[in-house]
Amino acid sequence: MGVLDRIRQIRYYSPMTQVVMVGLVCFLCPGMYNALNGMGGGGQMDRTTGNNANTALYCTFIVFGVAGGAIVNLCGVRWTIAISGLAYALYSGSYIYLNHTGNGAFTIAAGAILGMGAGVMWAAQGMIMVSYPREEEKGKYIAVFWVIFNLGGMIGGVLPFAINYHSESDSLSDGVYIAFVILESIGALLGLALAPPSKVVRDDGTSVVLVKYTNATQEAIEIVRLFLNPTMLLLLPMCFTSNFFYSYQFGPVNASIFNIRTRGFNNILYWGAQMVGAYALSFLLDSKRLTRRQRGTIAFAIVAVFFNAIWGGTLAQQLKYTHGPSAKETTDYPGGLLDFLEHQRAAGPIILYMLYGLGDALYQNLAYWIIGSLTNDSQKLSRYAGFYKGMQSLGATVAWQLDAKNVAYIDQLIGNWVLLGISLVPMLFVIISLKDHSEEAADFEEEKTGSTPQLSISGKDAN
Repeated sequence: MGVLDRIRQIRYYSPMTQVVMVGLVCFLCPGMYNALNGMGGGGQMDRTTGNNANTALYCTFIVFGVAGGAIVNLCGVRWTIAISGLAYALYSGSYIYLNHTGNGAFTIAAGAILGMGAGVMWAAQGMIMVSYPREEEKGKYIAVFWVIFNLGGMIGGVLPFAINYHSESDSLSDGVYIAFVILESIGALLGLALAPPSKVVRDDGTSVVLVKYTNATQEAIEIVRLFLNPTMLLLLPMCFTSNFFYSYQFGPVNASIFNIRTRGFNNILYWGAQMVGAYALSFLLDSKRLTRRQRGTIAFAIVAVFFNAIWGGTLAQQLKYTHGPSAKETTDYPGGLLDFLEHQRAAGPIILYMLYGLGDALYQNLAYWIIGSLTNDSQKLSRYAGFYKGMQSLGATVAWQLDAKNVAYIDQLIGNWVLLGISLVPMLFVIISLKDHSEEAADFEEEKTGSTPQLSISGKDAN
């Protein structure tokens, strides 16, 4: 093997290369889904089908999110991510059928299938993102992934904005959905280019995993242990809350007070702000001047203050309008639907919506950093990531049904605000219990659970 070949191999098998690659997969798959979902109701005038599809999605996501870590451990990252990516393409394509038939059954079924794929994909993604880097680099790696991933949502927002710029329709055209299907299919294929974790080597020469085989029985036992683990139970409110606000932000706000092209414009700002938030927070989370506990506590304070300020501003906006007994009824926002060219009317609500994205990035990045601080064991982290996404999906399932059942917007807002408050206390307790090194944090966890951390990867990943 020549020198150039060795350099290429080192670069390919480096943790950063792999995180960038999984970021590109999520750029093209979940990123496009986020752009579509951010339109409210999947870009449809009637949000009922989109809300029910999201409910079906998150119902299956609960199961496959929690089991996702075990599936990844047994089957490897490449094929699980690639097959999962195809589920995103199927979901986007189902809206073309909906456009022409008005029958939402296929879209709802596609949502359920997507929940299966998404649960597995996010378990694999979470394991790669928080277990591959060294301890002092985890904030940076999370930020790099988050920037690439949300660039997908940002660019995905450009598509409906540009294609529907002159459209009078309140629903997206077939062309937008076709573009999403193509991009998501490319993302699925890119998943096959990922390297097995057993071959990934850090810059200091250490491997990201210690090779040891696992089996279905052991993985089933570890899934049960997740629900007996005091640390995971303390983080459950954080997990439950972390995507709960999407249904309110995407539906009662974006889809209810803005016209179709401005929804796409808002998505550009929303996901763009996510990139800024993730990048900015990474400097604090990786700071060498502060202990891990100090970094976490300061980040927690920023998140708590910022989110409460956001919901305060949202309350002031929500008091201006309500919704009727039918989701098909037009909004009663003063002056009618907002257009981004109406600067005086639209500027405030658009800026507030952009801040939603910034707040989401701060919360999600802190959550992943906390999980990544518990251990360096890639297999445990795949299970932790799966637990996080599964319980997150449980919250999202409830949230999407609230909007589907036409629960008053003000009640949805209050529910989001209360859940945030409930999540903060146990979240802070876990942060102040962190040690400066993940190995010690794992010992702290072991003392509580009585289990011994194990490093293991599947036979497929060992090849």
